[in-house]
Amino acid sequence: MPLMDKIMRFARSPQGRKARARAERLARDPRTQAKIRGLLSRGRGGGGRRRY
Repeated sequence: MPLMDKIMRFARSPQGRKARARAERLARDPRTQAKIRGLLSRGRGGGGRRRY
């Protein structure tokens, strides 16, 4: 079974709908948005200079 079929079947299941609702709720949370912005800026090299 192709991977996309498995993903779509999960997304339609009760567990998948619950996971999607939780992800949407977290995405609207300002604290989560700030965490994501911080991770993205660090990944793009915007985190500043580091000393080792």
